Amino acid sequence: MYRSVRRGSRRGGAAAVAVLAAFTSALAGQPGAAAEGGAAPSVPALRLHWRACAGNSSYDCATARVPLDYGKPRGRTIELAVVKRKATGPGRRIGTLFFNPGGPGGPGTVQMPQNYDFFPEKVRERFDIVSWDPRGIGNSTAVNCFASPEEAEAWSASKPAGFPVGRQERQEWISAYRKLGRLCDERDPELLRHVSTEDSARDLDQLRRAAGDPKLNYLGISYGTILGATYANLFPSRIRAMTLDSNIAPTAWTNRASDDARLPTFLRMGSDHSAAATLEQFLELCGSRPAQCAFSAGSPRATRKKFDQLTARLRARPVGTWTYARTVADTINSLYIVHPGWTQLAVRLQELWQGREPQPAAPDTSPLPYPIPYLGEEQAGAVFCGDSPNPRDPQVYHRLEEASAARTGDAGRYWTWAAEPCATWPATAANRYTGPWNKPTSKPILVVGTAYDPSTPYRDAQAMARELADARLLTNTGYGHTALLNPSACINAHESRYFIDGTLPRPGTRCAQDTPPFSAP
Repeated sequence: MYRSVRRGSRRGGAAAVAVLAAFTSALAGQPGAAAEGGAAPSVPALRLHWRACAGNSSYDCATARVPLDYGKPRGRTIELAVVKRKATGPGRRIGTLFFNPGGPGGPGTVQMPQNYDFFPEKVRERFDIVSWDPRGIGNSTAVNCFASPEEAEAWSASKPAGFPVGRQERQEWISAYRKLGRLCDERDPELLRHVSTEDSARDLDQLRRAAGDPKLNYLGISYGTILGATYANLFPSRIRAMTLDSNIAPTAWTNRASDDARLPTFLRMGSDHSAAATLEQFLELCGSRPAQCAFSAGSPRATRKKFDQLTARLRARPVGTWTYARTVADTINSLYIVHPGWTQLAVRLQELWQGREPQPAAPDTSPLPYPIPYLGEEQAGAVFCGDSPNPRDPQVYHRLEEASAARTGDAGRYWTWAAEPCATWPATAANRYTGPWNKPTSKPILVVGTAYDPSTPYRDAQAMARELADARLLTNTGYGHTALLNPSACINAHESRYFIDGTLPRPGTRCAQDTPPFSAP
């Protein structure tokens, strides 16, 4: 979660890294609507008009108008960009499956089409699959704190890549993000306060109503799991089927509903430990399969030593623009997608080992329904920093980094500093859902967790299953971030049965990935 979104290879489109049926008419309201989601004033019915997307006519596009502030439904409105792929099974359509690709900051109008083929075939047959750019993001009304692309690029170049190393870089990093917060506050402070997870959950309910679906079908990955859990507790009677894949523990995200955060969000989640364990698996498997892994030193132990030597060398002498911190950040982000991410990572590490600057990956040139939007860091930051409490003193992060690194090595440095921009962020969400998380839902929720995930630990999936009122945990024994993007026929079969007829896997069910890392051709 919370990674910059770039246009990469098709199989890695969501590494960074949910709308509807026949939208020409909308429901004016539903019985019992005021009983859930708080006592918000009545919201005008949403109406969307679908058209074939200009960039790819296999998809339909629409624009939704929703209130900026649901407490003032007839005040300022904002736009949501929405994309749909119709169900492929003629006459067998069940309804709409809403998809959120995570982040926060993941643009659904880009990442759903990029990853459409990963959805289980039976699900694609029976459901329209719909996604949207959440408020503040991408092609929707977006947070943009710069007057021009050149200004944004200049700001990005003013800070170290990956995370800061040493006193001077720490000051450069802190100054850069303090400046970003000031620029954002000057441009649209009202928007910054209304891009929360609760706000997006209310948007999702409006989209569900407009689709004509009496209850919600939803797949959320990464940050999309906390969005799903929020929806489930705001609107517990409106769930038909909900799968949460690669989870954030709700009490970790909200700091147990306390604003006094002593640890950053990612350390509360345990992302440092999970990334370190996943990196250890990468090095062990690489070392044991030298024919398939370019970075292998012939054994797991020798490969671990080689990686440590490489990072020490890069601390002293970067290879071109590849510093120690940039390499660590690239390593952790590249663990998200096993195929081809792990193999490509091994090649880059070997190039660095040989003193050569790695070449950038070829871009994905497949046609997308919407243009690639501006996706500056401030978009993810507005949601994350406004919603999840983090320490407000920039000076404490170095101490926290050293403590985490003593336990988890390089991964601890990366994940500690990933939350530091929140220390000087200027806004807190006006509507922030902090619990409870155990409201009884109309249907049970399926929670999927992966054993070795570099971002959202398996323990967070266990916590999500405990904290929700009625949830079933399905374990993926493999690697990478999200089971959706690291395919398992076993996971897909269970998800398909659950979405189509509500059948849950047996308690304790475990599934393997289809293709392990560094498999022989």
